[in-house]
Amino acid sequence: MPLYEHVMIARQDLSNAQAEGLIEHFNAVLADNGGKTLDSEYWGVKTMAYKINKNRKGHYAFLRTDAPTAAVQEMERLMRLHDDVMRVLTIKVDAHEEGPSVQMQKREERGERRERR
Repeated sequence: MPLYEHVMIARQDLSNAQAEGLIEHFNAVLADNGGKTLDSEYWGVKTMAYKINKNRKGHYAFLRTDAPTAAVQEMERLMRLHDDVMRVLTIKVDAHEEGPSVQMQKREERGERRERR
Protein backbone atom coordinates (compact mmCIF):
# COMPACT_ATOMS: atom_id res chain seq x y z
CA MET A 1 0.00 0.00 0.00
CA PRO A 2 1.14 3.58 -0.52
CA LEU A 3 2.83 5.50 2.30
CA TYR A 4 1.58 8.94 3.34
CA GLU A 5 2.50 11.70 5.78
CA HIS A 6 -0.22 14.01 7.10
CA VAL A 7 0.01 17.27 9.04
CA MET A 8 -3.14 18.62 10.65
CA ILE A 9 -3.78 21.94 12.39
CA ALA A 10 -6.66 22.10 14.88
CA ARG A 11 -8.21 25.14 16.58
CA GLN A 12 -6.24 26.73 19.42
CA ASP A 13 -9.09 26.74 21.94
CA LEU A 14 -9.16 22.93 22.17
CA SER A 15 -7.54 21.25 25.14
CA ASN A 16 -4.55 18.95 24.63
CA ALA A 17 -6.74 15.93 25.37
CA GLN A 18 -9.29 17.00 22.76
CA ALA A 19 -6.56 17.53 20.15
CA GLU A 20 -5.12 14.08 20.85
CA GLY A 21 -8.67 12.70 20.69
CA LEU A 22 -8.94 14.08 17.15
CA ILE A 23 -5.79 12.17 16.20
CA GLU A 24 -7.26 8.95 17.60
CA HIS A 25 -10.55 9.58 15.78
CA PHE A 26 -8.83 9.96 12.40
CA ASN A 27 -6.62 6.92 13.12
CA ALA A 28 -9.84 4.93 13.63
CA VAL A 29 -11.24 6.26 10.32
CA LEU A 30 -8.14 4.96 8.53
CA ALA A 31 -8.35 1.59 10.29
CA ASP A 32 -12.04 1.22 9.38
CA ASN A 33 -11.17 1.75 5.70
CA GLY A 34 -8.31 -0.77 5.56
CA GLY A 35 -5.32 1.42 6.43
CA LYS A 36 -3.04 1.64 9.42
CA THR A 37 -1.21 4.40 11.23
CA LEU A 38 2.47 3.61 11.64
CA ASP A 39 3.31 6.59 13.84
CA SER A 40 1.57 9.68 15.17
CA GLU A 41 3.08 12.70 16.89
CA TYR A 42 1.35 15.53 18.70
CA TRP A 43 3.53 18.61 18.22
CA GLY A 44 1.57 20.86 20.58
CA VAL A 45 0.32 24.41 20.21
CA LYS A 46 2.43 26.48 17.82
CA THR A 47 2.17 30.02 16.50
CA MET A 48 1.30 30.25 12.82
CA ALA A 49 2.84 32.67 10.32
CA TYR A 50 -0.56 34.19 9.51
CA LYS A 51 -4.09 34.05 10.89
CA ILE A 52 -6.40 31.25 9.82
CA ASN A 53 -10.07 31.76 10.72
CA LYS A 54 -9.03 34.50 13.19
CA ASN A 55 -6.65 32.11 15.01
CA ARG A 56 -2.97 32.91 15.58
CA LYS A 57 -2.09 29.52 17.07
CA GLY A 58 -3.08 25.93 16.47
CA HIS A 59 -2.61 22.36 17.68
CA TYR A 60 -0.30 20.57 15.24
CA ALA A 61 -0.35 16.81 14.67
CA PHE A 62 1.72 14.57 12.37
CA LEU A 63 0.72 11.11 11.12
CA ARG A 64 2.66 8.48 9.17
CA THR A 65 0.29 6.06 7.48
CA ASP A 66 0.22 3.02 5.24
CA ALA A 67 -3.22 3.07 3.65
CA PRO A 68 -5.05 2.64 0.35
CA THR A 69 -5.92 5.79 -1.56
CA ALA A 70 -9.64 5.46 -0.82
CA ALA A 71 -9.00 5.41 2.95
CA VAL A 72 -6.81 8.53 2.75
CA GLN A 73 -9.40 10.36 0.66
CA GLU A 74 -12.14 9.49 3.16
CA MET A 75 -10.00 10.66 6.10
CA GLU A 76 -9.18 13.95 4.32
CA ARG A 77 -12.86 14.47 3.49
CA LEU A 78 -13.85 14.00 7.13
CA MET A 79 -11.01 16.27 8.30
CA ARG A 80 -12.17 19.06 6.00
CA LEU A 81 -15.75 18.70 7.27
CA HIS A 82 -14.74 18.69 10.94
CA ASP A 83 -15.22 22.08 12.62
CA ASP A 84 -12.12 21.79 14.82
CA VAL A 85 -9.67 21.10 11.96
CA MET A 86 -8.39 24.23 10.21
CA ARG A 87 -5.84 22.86 7.72
CA VAL A 88 -4.69 19.48 6.40
CA LEU A 89 -1.64 18.59 4.32
CA THR A 90 -1.12 15.09 2.91
CA ILE A 91 2.02 14.00 1.08
CA LYS A 92 2.69 10.66 -0.59
CA VAL A 93 6.22 9.44 0.20
CA ASP A 94 8.38 6.59 -1.08
CA ALA A 95 9.63 5.61 2.40
CA HIS A 96 9.19 6.86 5.94
CA GLU A 97 12.22 8.19 7.78
CA GLU A 98 13.27 6.33 10.92
CA GLY A 99 12.94 7.99 14.30
CA PRO A 100 11.11 11.15 15.29
CA SER A 101 10.28 13.93 12.85
CA VAL A 102 12.43 17.05 12.61
CA GLN A 103 9.93 18.98 14.76
CA MET A 104 10.40 16.56 17.65
CA GLN A 105 14.21 16.39 17.49
CA LYS A 106 16.41 18.57 19.67
CA ARG A 107 18.62 21.08 17.89
CA GLU A 108 21.76 19.12 18.82
CA GLU A 109 20.38 15.94 17.21
CA ARG A 110 19.61 17.57 13.87
CA GLY A 111 22.11 17.39 11.05
CA GLU A 112 24.31 20.29 10.04
CA ARG A 113 22.69 22.96 7.91
CA ARG A 114 24.01 23.84 4.49
CA GLU A 115 25.47 27.25 3.76
CA ARG A 116 23.23 29.69 1.98
CA ARG A 117 24.39 31.25 -1.23
